[in-house]
Amino acid sequence: MPIRLNLLAEAQANEDMRRRDPAKRVIWAAGLLVASMLVWSSSLFLRGMLANKDLATVQIQMNTRTNQYQHVLDNQKKAAEIKMKLGALHQLATNRFLNGTLLNALQQTAGEDVQLIHLRVAQTYVTVEETKPRTNANKVLPPKPASTTEKIVVTLDGKDLSPSGDQYDKFKDALASNPYFQGVLGKTNGVTLMTLKNLAAVDPGKNFVQFTLECRYAEKTR
Repeated sequence: MPIRLNLLAEAQANEDMRRRDPAKRVIWAAGLLVASMLVWSSSLFLRGMLANKDLATVQIQMNTRTNQYQHVLDNQKKAAEIKMKLGALHQLATNRFLNGTLLNALQQTAGEDVQLIHLRVAQTYVTVEETKPRTNANKVLPPKPASTTEKIVVTLDGKDLSPSGDQYDKFKDALASNPYFQGVLGKTNGVTLMTLKNLAAVDPGKNFVQFTLECRYAEKTR
């Protein structure tokens, strides 16, 4: 029976042992792990780039919406200012003092034996500055318009030529009951007798009573 000799047996054994070396397996496992980490980090980097792109798009949209919102707020402020000015002009046009209306009312209340010699109209105004519209916590606070308080005082100097010298008092009552004066005078002290002088007692040639009436209008704030 022939004897077979394997001259490569030792080399094959060494090769088999090399293949089964645990250090080599660890190196292969480490290489696979490193490759996996590289793939994972690359995917994270790609996702980060996409997220940054989306963030930039959202920021552009937010800036656009913010500019539009600010534009709307500016328009609201301008509209409020225009409305305020129109309201002030309307009040001025409808409530202004008219001398012609006053003179007409005085003609209607002309008393017997009463002669008016002077008419004075004093108009004074107290002004309060306006408050500009402002924004507070994304809420537009409306402006407060400048206000002006009008004070009107009409002073009448006259003569009472009646023999009894008491027609001035009836003229005073006629003024107070006139529809025009009832609508414009204040609730208290509307028509007030300021002075009364019997000039006949001083100069017999002046047989009349001189008087001064004050008509204080109700204050109006515009």
